Amino acid sequence: MSPSSTLTPYAAVWRDYDPVACALPGMFLGDIALSGPVAAECDRLWELGARRVRLSDVVDLADTGTPDAAARAVRTLSLVRDLTARAVLVEWELRPGPDGGATATEDVSRLLSHLQPPQRIDGVDPAKAEDALRTWRNGHYLGKCLWRQGPGFVQIRDRRWGDLRRFTVDEPHYQEAIERLAYGAPASAVPSDALADLREERLVLAVGDVQWWLPYRVNRWIQEAMTI
Repeated sequence: MSPSSTLTPYAAVWRDYDPVACALPGMFLGDIALSGPVAAECDRLWELGARRVRLSDVVDLADTGTPDAAARAVRTLSLVRDLTARAVLVEWELRPGPDGGATATEDVSRLLSHLQPPQRIDGVDPAKAEDALRTWRNGHYLGKCLWRQGPGFVQIRDRRWGDLRRFTVDEPHYQEAIERLAYGAPASAVPSDALADLREERLVLAVGDVQWWLPYRVNRWIQEAMTI
């Protein structure tokens, strides 16, 4: 049975980013089952020495009509997000939703542009997919949409739209909403006013019936903290 045919996602893992270096003896860490909580699995991969990770599951936003399908897409997106936050090279594939929706190619490639770009965008016109990938790759950098926890507040910095949009949240129920949304939650589990505001700012993505928090909590700074 191949890894991608099971319910447990797998990742092929290497110790280096460079494909040439990855071909050397001892650089491949194996195909690793990721069956635990996403945050714990990302910590485990980092501690193993993972610097390049190829995920087995496709993020399929065109098929999120069942709870299992939506949960699987959110789990894989969460792996991409949390590994991106560590500056790990993530190799993954995306299948956008139908045209006209929030997960269509053009829209979702902007919404997710803070994540490592996918290797492929499937299920859409090849020219449209290639154009979206080119824009994504050219515009991607670490820290594009992140959040950090301060004493009694959360700060979000979002540059996906070209300018800096900064939000400081000190209301406890907004912070509770972010915590619940971090790895996906139904709308009923989140304070309605907080969810509405976060969705208006496009900080939350609806994946089927699951609401998912887009920014990552950055783990590695590429510049001095004062410039971030």
